[in-house]
Amino acid sequence: MSVLEHDCFKNASRRYAILIDVGYLYAAAAEVLLGATSRREYKVDAEKLIKTLIARAADQLPSGELLRVYWFDAARDRVPTVDQRVIAPMALVKVRLGNLNSRGQQKGVDAMIRTDLEQLSRHRAISEAILLAGDEDMVPAVEIAQAYGVRVHVWGVEPPYGTNQAERLLWEADTLDEISAEFCKPFFTKLGTAAAASAKIVGAPMAEPEPQQPSPASVFGARQSVAVTMSAADALEVAEQARPSFVRTTTGDRFDQETVSGIGEYVAHKWILTRGRENIADLLPGPTLPTVIDKELLVEAEKELGYSLRDHPGARIWVRDGFWERVNREFDLER
Repeated sequence: MSVLEHDCFKNASRRYAILIDVGYLYAAAAEVLLGATSRREYKVDAEKLIKTLIARAADQLPSGELLRVYWFDAARDRVPTVDQRVIAPMALVKVRLGNLNSRGQQKGVDAMIRTDLEQLSRHRAISEAILLAGDEDMVPAVEIAQAYGVRVHVWGVEPPYGTNQAERLLWEADTLDEISAEFCKPFFTKLGTAAAASAKIVGAPMAEPEPQQPSPASVFGARQSVAVTMSAADALEVAEQARPSFVRTTTGDRFDQETVSGIGEYVAHKWILTRGRENIADLLPGPTLPTVIDKELLVEAEKELGYSLRDHPGARIWVRDGFWERVNREFDLER
């Protein structure tokens, strides 16, 4: 029986929030399941994972009411990745983004978690908080929340051995719960060909993890990513230089396959430069784009062309074909 099913938790309805440090969750689960140390090595079905975590919380707090899920992650220049854009529209889910610096380290994420937990508690918005995290930096926020009468339930991911959560955080929690590797397994997939292509194209080297027993610092303190070689502004300037000349003057008269496909290629080129090759690699192997990304592609193409593609299904296909032509060429993949 879960500790949350104790009689002391079966009182009147209590509103709760779920606060998730995605960097910790992904790193810890990927390590125990796949032995992976970089997000480029695996894919996560985040939508299903979030829904399953919500169901788990509902089972453990049956008389409670979910306020929302806070999904704390990071992105380069805070530009959302493909996965983050898919998650953001989910009901009762709020995506919070910190910055991913040039060394692949998350900046500002812990501070956002602490601030939200403290604010929710101070304003009596919640009576219970489920905190899925492992960093000792969470301790002051947990103590403040408890001082306002909020019960803080700390969840962690099963470690391969030892621990992947700070001892002080575990001490301060009102209850503890461990998410098993078996629970996480359906949502994590090791990448194969696409990941290899990505690694070959993205030239910045990855920091090699030190061969030592996992600790809170080694598991979730230094989240690795591809080094950033240019700022978003510089990337946009480079992309502008590749803009097809006809884009500036077209009025819809040149509605032909070559023109429209060229726009698709240009949009893909700009996305690769501004969002990073590692994020575009998440779209592979294609050819179907997530709905939210497909919509952005068509909107961007219409902006460049200067007219709507709504009544031109053939042209929409040309845009997508051009997009994939550029992406596949970038990653040296056969179509």
